[in-house]
Amino acid sequence: MLYALAWSPCAVCKKPFGYNPKRVPSIPIKGIKRGICKECIEMANEVFREKNEPEFQIHPDAYGAITTEELGY
Repeated sequence: MLYALAWSPCAVCKKPFGYNPKRVPSIPIKGIKRGICKECIEMANEVFREKNEPEFQIHPDAYGAITTEELGY
């Protein structure tokens, strides 16, 4: 079994990070899905909690590898 890990800059802080492209929390920017790193999503969730607003849901595999089978290869 083969595994893959996507790498790109965070949509918020621009720091490169690795993630599962099917599970990472993301936001659309100009129609393109952009991943958000764990540190930024945790900071955002703190703010949401303080404002009693819904938080981003973080999948347990969001920042781990994905099998190539899940990717369709």
